[in-house]
Amino acid sequence: MQVIYFSSNFEMIDEFLKRDSSNHLKFYDMDKLLKWTSKLKSYIIIADYDSVAKDINNLISSGKLPKNVIVLEKVPAIATGKMLLSHGIKAYGNSRMLTIHYKQMINTVIKNKVWTYPELTAAIIKDKDKTSLNSYAKELLDSRLTDKEKEVIYLVLEGLTNDAIASKLDITTRTVKAHVSSIFTKLHVSDRVSLVLLLK
Repeated sequence: MQVIYFSSNFEMIDEFLKRDSSNHLKFYDMDKLLKWTSKLKSYIIIADYDSVAKDINNLISSGKLPKNVIVLEKVPAIATGKMLLSHGIKAYGNSRMLTIHYKQMINTVIKNKVWTYPELTAAIIKDKDKTSLNSYAKELLDSRLTDKEKEVIYLVLEGLTNDAIASKLDITTRTVKAHVSSIFTKLHVSDRVSLVLLLK
């Protein structure tokens, strides 16, 4: 998988390279980036939102956003993250995150999943309460999930962590993880953000 760094800030590109310098390209100009990606089959673009926000927003508004775009900024904001994710961004977070989190983010996107930092994930989930489920979503849950899985999914949709769900239902965290995994499989989603987007 080709990793492409996109920023007009040379220092930020250097910071990105410190985390992972293998198999990368760097672009400072959107037109050159788009020409290059049109030739590639498999890539991830990591964009520095602080310096290329206008370019990313133009791609979104024109419907030309490339696949597998990660957006990072120095001070991530929940409202910005929600907007970007709703338009197809695969990951959003702090441009100065620790290397361990950076690698987790890359691996998540490689697996075609959505990655966010914990506070954004919790905010997305909390925005969607049980009553916001439309009749189609409720019908889907009723037809595919067991009663216990439905109990777990409503707590997930309230924004509770696996540990909090375990405590509330008086079961082990391991059991909660098993239920959540089963829910994802039955609903054909890969993570909590995708689950919320499916059921909203």
